Amino acid sequence: MKDRKAAVIGGGAWGLALAKVLVENGNPVCVWEYNPQYVKILNETHTNPDLLSGIILPEAIRFTNQFSDLCVYAPEIIILAIPSQFIRSTLSGLSQETHNALFCRNDIYAIINVAKGVELKSGKLIHQLLNELLPCELPLFTLSGPSHAEEVARQLPTTVVIAGSEQAKLGELQRLFSNAYFRVYSSTDITGVEIGGAVKNIIAIASGILAGLGLGDNTNGALLSRGIVEIQRLGMALGAKAETFLGLSGIGDLITTATSPHSRNRFVGFEIGKGRKASDILASMKMVAEGVASTKAVYELSHRIGIEMPIVDQIYAILYQDKDPKAALNSLMQRELKPE
Repeated sequence: MKDRKAAVIGGGAWGLALAKVLVENGNPVCVWEYNPQYVKILNETHTNPDLLSGIILPEAIRFTNQFSDLCVYAPEIIILAIPSQFIRSTLSGLSQETHNALFCRNDIYAIINVAKGVELKSGKLIHQLLNELLPCELPLFTLSGPSHAEEVARQLPTTVVIAGSEQAKLGELQRLFSNAYFRVYSSTDITGVEIGGAVKNIIAIASGILAGLGLGDNTNGALLSRGIVEIQRLGMALGAKAETFLGLSGIGDLITTATSPHSRNRFVGFEIGKGRKASDILASMKMVAEGVASTKAVYELSHRIGIEMPIVDQIYAILYQDKDPKAALNSLMQRELKPE
């Protein structure tokens, strides 16, 4: 497969880790990052100690704060690594001329979303949001799965899944990213992959709360088991395939995010379980915990379409209605008995 020029829009930890993967696979990469201070540090040192401590990024990666640079660069692959709640503002802020120069070109091979969330403003999945915001009809894909940026950057073995409707391109995109430490599977179920990636963050907040309360493995095992049921229930109501949630973007990503010290969402839950307020926790973080906004978006979506998601309901009550975590747990344990 020939090398392809790639642009990463979003220089957070995950965007930087994927840029590193692509350059190590022989592809030229330019990263756009909104924070000019981060861009200055990246250009001078090829590091960002706030996001990827101890990682030196390849010298071949270019960094910019200007979309005009990306237009001149003319990437064939565009990776959107913007947190889900900032995709609309970032893309809507571009002029029509920039939109056309960057996205409306015949040599665009793929637009790949790597954010994991549901937009709060619209309740849309990310591929639905991109279909609304981008000016032309584009080949959209989502890359997701159990993949902490810190571990990928250190070349620890990782497997993910890329999903999209253009099946003919999936094989080349697998090869674009795959190497000895980063293995990519393919799927045509973009809805299921995005639902799994978004809702597992909510369950990870719940898992952190349980840990913060000092509860045990029995409790967490129950949470993860019932959590994947809720994820699958919502996904299937939106047209996803049941088997998707048994794979990397479902149970795989859920286990990783809900049990790892790297997980921002689990950290938020853990601190809440210890008694801190969510607003104070979020104000102290340098990275985005997608699950907080996704909780509200998924809560509203599930109620709008009539899907029962009791764990999501209780996390919503904790985050947005100041419900005591112990009372929320009691509400779940005291629900009407029913078959599994």
